[in-house]
Amino acid sequence: MMEIKRDRYLKQLIESRQNGFIKVVTGIRRCGKSYLLNVLFYHYLLDNGVADDHIIRIDLEDRMNKELRNPDTMLHYVHDRIKDKELYYIIIDEVQLMDEFVDVLNSFRHIDNADTYVTGSNSHFLSSDIPTEFRGRGETIHVNPLSFAEFYSAVGGDKQDAWREYYTYGGLPLIQSFETEEKKINYLKGLFETVYLADIIERHKIKNDNELRELVLILASSIGAPCNPTKLSNTFKSVKNVSIGSQTIANYLTYLSESFLLNKAIRYDIKGKKYINTLSKYYFSDIGLRNAILDMRQQEETHIMENIIYNELITRGYSVDVGMVEIKKQDKNGKWVRIQLEVDFIASLGSKKYYVQSALSIPDREKEIQESRPLTNINDSFKKVIIVKDHIMPRRNEEGILTIGLFDFLLKEDSLDL
Repeated sequence: MMEIKRDRYLKQLIESRQNGFIKVVTGIRRCGKSYLLNVLFYHYLLDNGVADDHIIRIDLEDRMNKELRNPDTMLHYVHDRIKDKELYYIIIDEVQLMDEFVDVLNSFRHIDNADTYVTGSNSHFLSSDIPTEFRGRGETIHVNPLSFAEFYSAVGGDKQDAWREYYTYGGLPLIQSFETEEKKINYLKGLFETVYLADIIERHKIKNDNELRELVLILASSIGAPCNPTKLSNTFKSVKNVSIGSQTIANYLTYLSESFLLNKAIRYDIKGKKYINTLSKYYFSDIGLRNAILDMRQQEETHIMENIIYNELITRGYSVDVGMVEIKKQDKNGKWVRIQLEVDFIASLGSKKYYVQSALSIPDREKEIQESRPLTNINDSFKKVIIVKDHIMPRRNEEGILTIGLFDFLLKEDSLDL
């Protein structure tokens, strides 16, 4: 397996040490949560003077630890390992396999010299409810699949070759351990069917799993397309000749988002300064999974690039919406009409905000005007950026719009501030 650096997440763990909170490492399954805790963080602790016997590591997926899935057995086991007043680190993998795990973890909080870190795969537990579950003393560290920068730091070589590999097979860490295209595709397909989909079907007791599969296929074939449950229900009727109620589809979309397979971007009226819940966009948290679901068909680099840019913004900690700007223009009859222009992404973090357009290429002035038009109709001072696949030097036009190349954006943490 290639050596992977997850410095962003390791830093969050380090900064969270001894803060009195239960640290819950979340994220799509197989994205590297266990590697982060049991390899990177574990070795960080050893390298910084923590004795090995003061790090209590437990993998509840390991059948050898089956007895520790009993909450009382776990409590006694951990208490018996704590021999002195020095600080102990408790690291538990797949904590949801333990009965009454919330009670157990809250009990660990009462051990003065214990600092607790867990991973898990229960969607309710690993959602925004974490602070509530732990009475306001739970902290979420959300891990995403490898960003392109993390991927490239491991594989090196020609950037274009790395990009082709990344936008085809995605950023799940284990994918690079498979040597052939066939094995990589089979691994991704197997994960989707036996891990992600199986989890959702079992957890929510879904009887007609074919409907769920079809919904994922529809979303995979139209990434970045505005949709809502009603529109998707109509698609089922017209394309699949199947009737599925909009409420059922809304439930499925929630399940897919809770499992971290999909992320939802809501439309935002920039001039009206309000959310528009009529249509949203859905992006896959790992583009390789999306491609495998479609049997590696529909490899349109335009839409894949848009999905990857969205994921990169999410990974950097931004809240990401889809922007809408309404303008008036004259039609061919001279009548004034309202039209809506779309801004691919509004990325917000604290007081920072960026308007971001994704464009595979801008070969001429006409295309540049087309991509810039939504941005030039935004009347505020936040930075406006166009990201292009072309390998260009960053440039700013007379209207203040920054155009940067894709690799500059993906490989430079401060690229939006150039």
